[in-house]
Amino acid sequence: MKKKLALALALMLGLTMIGCGGTAAAPAAAPAAPAASEAAPAAAPAASGEKVNLVLATGGTSGTYYAVGGVLQTVLGPKLELSNITVESTGASVANVNMITDGEAQIAILQSDVINYAHEGTNAFEGEVEDNALWVAGIYNETVQILAKPGINTVSDLKGKTVCVGDVGSGTEINAWQVLSAAGLTKDDVNAVNGSFQDGVDQLKDGKIDAAFTVAGAPTTAIVEYATTNELNLVSLSDKELADIQAAYPFLIQDNLPVGTYQGQDKEITCVAIQATLVASKDLSEDVVYEIVKGMFDNKADLTAGHAKFDFLTPESASSNTVPMHPGAEKYYKEIGVK
Repeated sequence: MKKKLALALALMLGLTMIGCGGTAAAPAAAPAAPAASEAAPAAAPAASGEKVNLVLATGGTSGTYYAVGGVLQTVLGPKLELSNITVESTGASVANVNMITDGEAQIAILQSDVINYAHEGTNAFEGEVEDNALWVAGIYNETVQILAKPGINTVSDLKGKTVCVGDVGSGTEINAWQVLSAAGLTKDDVNAVNGSFQDGVDQLKDGKIDAAFTVAGAPTTAIVEYATTNELNLVSLSDKELADIQAAYPFLIQDNLPVGTYQGQDKEITCVAIQATLVASKDLSEDVVYEIVKGMFDNKADLTAGHAKFDFLTPESASSNTVPMHPGAEKYYKEIGVK
């Protein structure tokens, strides 16, 4: 009798779900992204031909990562046969590596130096190697920009000042301390606060801080907006500061901001930069990644129309990997003869 009663209740529950627009066989909702242990099943297209849902981890909504990710989604999304891309705003580079490791994202844009730290187990990943994220494409240079109050003209001038060094654990924070330390400043010399690019700009407007670091492709949205209503002062590295930074951190290459990059900028600004890189989970199938890379180069003109940073995308720079490359990306670069 108990078995018959249980069967009857189960049948009634199934009919009720169907009547409410659901199905008896499917759960009410699927998770937005697989857990780390479930990443592999989601990595390849289903036998039925269903597309793989990919979360693209980017950065803050006022940064270049988020804008570039949005263009990738808009331009490539309708053309991809194997996957769907959903852009997610995040804490940027370090957070993005962790999201891929945890299965919360399948692709991400991050700084080239940060992916190296993850594979080496250094800096923010000290003692813990995270090598799930593999190289897909270097897209463009990211410039270390220092926005400051008038009167602050060199990195050394930041001694004793309150400075926004980027989100906690972000690549911006790492680069900020590299630049500050190469100029002879320690954590005791600067009152450091954390925040996004927009946080830094807003706090500078409000007089709460003296300077803010931004590591992003220029022109960067947050600084563009600041320059329209405030006196622009970007710190230019001195010859000695530049030499000391490059001696300590060779991956920080010189990348100056030309006159007119921002409204009110009437002189060239000496800066350093790293590379904005697209990475993918090693659990993502070769075919899915190959289609994305091929799609980027086949649709470069449309991508560039959406965001000028894609104009810097070339097969040579994209394939200049400093960590292991995803097999899908490697397949494409070999196919066109650059690997």
